[in-house]
Amino acid sequence: MPQQLAAKEAAQFRQVIRSYEDKQYKRGLKTADLILKKVPKHGETMAMKALILNGQGKMEEAFALGKEALTADMKSHICWHVYGILYRANKNFEEAAKAYKFALKLEPTSAQIQRDLAVLQVQMRDYQGYIQSRSAMLQARPQVRQSWTALAIAHHLAGNLSEAENVITTFEDTLKTKPTRYDLEHSEAVMYKNSIIAEQGDYKRALQHLETDAKQNLDRLAVLERRAEYLLKLGRKEEAAAAYRALIDRNCEHAPYYTKLAEALDIAEDDWKARKAIYDEYAAKYPRSDAGRRIPLDFLSGDEFRQAASDYLTLMLNKGVPSTFANLKHLYSDKSKKETLLKLAEDYLHSQRSDSDSKDKGEAAALFYLAQHHNYHMSRDLAKAAEYIEKAIGKDSKSVDYHMTKARILKHTGDLQKASEMMDYARSLDLKDRYINSKAAKYQLRNNQNDKALKTVGLFTRADTVGGPLADLLDMQCMWFLTEDARAYARQGNTGLALKRFHQIANIFDVWQEDQFDFHSFSLRKGQIRAYIDMIRWEDHVFDHPYYTRAALDAISIYLNMADKAAIANGEEDAEELLAQKKAAKKAKKEQQRLEREAADKQAKQDPNKAVGPDGEPKKTDEDPMGLTLAATTEPLTVAMKLLSPMLEASPKSIDVQLAGFEVFIRREKYVLALRCLNAAIALDSIHPKLHAQIVAFAKVLKTASLSPKVAEVLTAEFKADIADLAKYNADYEAKHKDIRHILSSVAAQRALDGKDTSVKLTAALSLPGTTFEDAIEVLDTLKRWKSGEAETFQKAAHAKFPEATRLA
Repeated sequence: MPQQLAAKEAAQFRQVIRSYEDKQYKRGLKTADLILKKVPKHGETMAMKALILNGQGKMEEAFALGKEALTADMKSHICWHVYGILYRANKNFEEAAKAYKFALKLEPTSAQIQRDLAVLQVQMRDYQGYIQSRSAMLQARPQVRQSWTALAIAHHLAGNLSEAENVITTFEDTLKTKPTRYDLEHSEAVMYKNSIIAEQGDYKRALQHLETDAKQNLDRLAVLERRAEYLLKLGRKEEAAAAYRALIDRNCEHAPYYTKLAEALDIAEDDWKARKAIYDEYAAKYPRSDAGRRIPLDFLSGDEFRQAASDYLTLMLNKGVPSTFANLKHLYSDKSKKETLLKLAEDYLHSQRSDSDSKDKGEAAALFYLAQHHNYHMSRDLAKAAEYIEKAIGKDSKSVDYHMTKARILKHTGDLQKASEMMDYARSLDLKDRYINSKAAKYQLRNNQNDKALKTVGLFTRADTVGGPLADLLDMQCMWFLTEDARAYARQGNTGLALKRFHQIANIFDVWQEDQFDFHSFSLRKGQIRAYIDMIRWEDHVFDHPYYTRAALDAISIYLNMADKAAIANGEEDAEELLAQKKAAKKAKKEQQRLEREAADKQAKQDPNKAVGPDGEPKKTDEDPMGLTLAATTEPLTVAMKLLSPMLEASPKSIDVQLAGFEVFIRREKYVLALRCLNAAIALDSIHPKLHAQIVAFAKVLKTASLSPKVAEVLTAEFKADIADLAKYNADYEAKHKDIRHILSSVAAQRALDGKDTSVKLTAALSLPGTTFEDAIEVLDTLKRWKSGEAETFQKAAHAKFPEATRLA
């Protein structure tokens, strides 16, 4: 039995619980201390005090007190419940679940503990456990609709579709009065049940359910779309065609409707005349619609394509539509269409040039289109692009779009300084446009102008935010800025701030995962079931998002470089590098002190009520704003692993992830895992430039590392490449591949084999056809990382070949 308190202390204990729920932590602590003065070993009070300390961010102190509370009163469900909450806050979900289950054994009727356990189980994707918890909760509260819905969701997520449907049907049978047609929760539940029936493949019953139970559903669009889909799947094509025509009448710009209509009319894919007739019909019916004229360009060819493209291009250029090229660039994968569009645009331009001083928007639009055509990577001719954009600017010197395109052209020449200046000028032409403001900031970051970019983007952030524009960007989870800011700092050698930004991006993804806890209950209360199921399925793949992958891979690259430096120097740095590090640290410390002063000044002037976050809790102060602690880590590979693991699980088909995995595992001497990544990379792209150096490095490990006989046997059996003579293998590879990236891999392999620096080959490779300034920049960065004596010679040669590229200057 839990320890009993006297009446006065029991009242105080209830006050502690209220204080915690109201987030009045100081009052709660004061009251808890009063109880503990009289009853020093009261476990439940100690547990509540631990919970309050955890709410204040004192996690270690809270854990210690939580354990002490449990020792004092092992039979208290409150102590076990609090212990589970502390583990959940620490993201140790397995231990939290154990604690919750133990608390439930002591207090089986506690709805709060049962609910916390259920939420934790769905967060962990323990669907069988979630079914058990939701079944128990349903038995406790069968009169509440949420209990039935939650159990149906549990079965659905576990793959038991028929059980999920039965649960909803059973609840519907218990209803004594039919819900009104305006009952949003019931309307959503009906559509959810319909989706479950459809997922089982029973489209006939799904259609029947749709036409009876969902006849007056509030989500009219979903009803119409599903009805059309079911009719088509059931082969009732005449009715399906009528249904898709009704949908097109609702939204004539939605391309999939046209595709499905053609399928319902039994029109073959190669019957372009019949397919075009559909689009012509709706182009005539809705003259302002773009889809009816644009989509046929995807499947037409030859003279038919020329005529349709001419009509479309003429219409759009006459109107001066800036997005014309964006609408058509996907056609450039077809060489003949690309050439046809170029010829049509040039013909249109010539037809408009009767007056050389004409200010007609059609001519300016044609010049703009041609500038974009020659700037596009599949039809790039930067000299022509620059010529056309200058003429377009001559027609309209105040056009934001034209100056933005000029900035892009300058970027593609490699002149990031001029590109940044031009994009900033474009921004000045429309100071109220957030998009052009963001583009200007992005170009400034590409030009390593971090402070200027922050001021630029700060024009659209909240002025009263403590910490300035950067704090607001973090609150808004503005990942494009954090990514570019990190890369700019990395290029400048500011490892601390680069890692800080990359980790801030990783933290955003952790927050997204943590935010699920709020929606497990919220979605049930609001009845938004379909959106909740979509969210759960999206969250299962959140770490394959490009923003996470980019940030994690770049951070891992920095950590690998740190590990290599530590391995080579054995704790000793050369004098020049040590001096540079001291200067960077001193500068970072000054900047940190400046930020702290500014934050303190702002805090002093600010309304005290604004010093709390949106959840009512005090805003946490960043103990390492400059990333000095991150840059000083003595275990870079351990930190790299934390970033790598989610990617290996979420993005196994990404060759960049597998290549990074190999580099981390080979340095950690986890050879089996390294080989797994290497084999996966070979399967994905066997001719990837970086792969050769890794194959050679692993083959060398097999020959030189001291491995146990069993491990050596497994590695030899699983290693796909059979290499007898590594030096010959590398020489043959170099002879076979004649581009600078593959030669870089060969040079890296040679360094791994015997330590020889053959980087002079890279300088010679600059003259190879197809070498771009991006290739040259990558090679230069690699040579600098190797501290190669050839770096300066290569940089001079690269700058001579690409004089406009600022990163080679």
